[in-house]
Amino acid sequence: MIALIQRAAGARVEVAGRVVGEIAQGLLVLVCAEPADTPAQAAKLVDKLLKLRIFSDEAGRMNRSVQDVGGGLLIVSQFTLAADTASGNRPSFTGAAPAELGRALYEELLRLARERHPVVAAGEFGAHMQVHLVNDGPVTIPMRVA
Repeated sequence: MIALIQRAAGARVEVAGRVVGEIAQGLLVLVCAEPADTPAQAAKLVDKLLKLRIFSDEAGRMNRSVQDVGGGLLIVSQFTLAADTASGNRPSFTGAAPAELGRALYEELLRLARERHPVVAAGEFGAHMQVHLVNDGPVTIPMRVA
């Protein structure tokens, strides 16, 4: 799985003018499943998200996790993270999982996150979304979970 993690002072997702997911402080996680991914990768990603120390402590050092600061997770599916731009000017998305598998893994990721963390919001799989973010820092971390 591919993830792009952004430390947020606040974030929300809208579909057709309605808010479908929103958090205050926390992590905006854009996520893309790849064809060989399994539920094990989803579980590993949740573990990493909850323990990733990218929030500031009293000394201003990145030493706290989303759990430590009581932040939320906003998890949004984004197949374009698998874009291949090596040739030509039009990206190829063959590296993304087929829609059925992508949806299943996205839903498993949400289920696992909600089991382990009290504040988990989500985008809408396959929808045209507007993602609003106040990136805190800015802090943006790419991650691939194999």
